[in-house]
Amino acid sequence: QVQLVESGGGLVQAGGSLRLSCAASGRTFSSRAMGWFRQAPGKEREFVARITASAAATYYAGSVKGRFTIARDNAKKLVYLEMNSLKPEDTAVYYCARGSTTVAGSSTSEFDYWGQGTQVTVSS
Repeated sequence: QVQLVESGGGLVQAGGSLRLSCAASGRTFSSRAMGWFRQAPGKEREFVARITASAAATYYAGSVKGRFTIARDNAKKLVYLEMNSLKPEDTAVYYCARGSTTVAGSSTSEFDYWGQGTQVTVSS
């Protein structure tokens, strides 16, 4: 059984920072890619960032590249999303997800377990 629990969301002013965490349970954490997605009201869920199982590579959506950083701690079964220079358009519910392979891709179909989400609101 795999469970993912996000934390760290909240309300922040534009230009501010937040750090999201995702705590995972289960024995396969270190062998799977992990990702962050977000969904704003009335919009589809979209890819934000992902990290390979070994943390050797990271990938970002163009809209967050240079502002967000994904990291993982396999010993602690944690995934992080450091978000800097936040903009109002970053407002969304952010979801942590486990990839179905060691690399995965950027599509939601390549992730098989999801957390419940954490709200991030950026005020202008």
